[in-house]
Amino acid sequence: MGIEEKKLDDVYRDEYAFVLPDLVIKEAIAVIVASIGLLLWSMTVNAPLRSIADANKTENPAKAPWYFVGLQELLVYFDPWIAGVTVPTLIILGLMLIPYLDVSKSGVGTYRLRGRKAAASSFIFGFSMWIILILVGQFLRGPNWQFYWPWEDWSVAKSAEETLVNMSQWSGMGLLALYFGLGLTLPKLLYRKFLQKMGVARYVAAVTLVLLMYGVVVKIILRLAFNVRYILVTPWFNI
Repeated sequence: MGIEEKKLDDVYRDEYAFVLPDLVIKEAIAVIVASIGLLLWSMTVNAPLRSIADANKTENPAKAPWYFVGLQELLVYFDPWIAGVTVPTLIILGLMLIPYLDVSKSGVGTYRLRGRKAAASSFIFGFSMWIILILVGQFLRGPNWQFYWPWEDWSVAKSAEETLVNMSQWSGMGLLALYFGLGLTLPKLLYRKFLQKMGVARYVAAVTLVLLMYGVVVKIILRLAFNVRYILVTPWFNI
């Protein structure tokens, strides 16, 4: 009996890594190395502090701290209440709901794409989108929030005039209905077991959150490629 237990324990040790000490020690080393790197960096590079604020001189461009520049960049494509309130709220709620929506046991305890391709790819896409928005807002937006390539001179003013159009109400409603209709239907048709495992409520919530994330990219593309300002215009809100 003892020999059999030892063999099983050896197999378990070979296939899995324990949180303590295997993972914790590696994370502790990573924290120490990162802390030393930040300390050395702070000793060699001055903080980006500027002169005291002057009420008679408005900074152009006036940028938020880098961690909020992504939201500021979204203001180009969305109304303030969407870019500043709705999108952050959906991000927070979506992250909070992940443990309750994802009921799959596949890939638990491992750091591999196998078994989690859809979830991992969606997360990587959303995270990359947010990083790109921060980089664009921080380094590629110049005076009057105009787009400047890194080699362009900010002292050369660019025209702020841009002809934007709004989609008609019926066209906008039809496009939104088509987008969400196909988005909710296609996964169910292509991956039938997906709906059976999750249940209707979890399925609708998860797919809706994913569609809203990809919808941000669709709206940005419509603005940049087709000069579409709003897909849907109403007296109460604009999308």
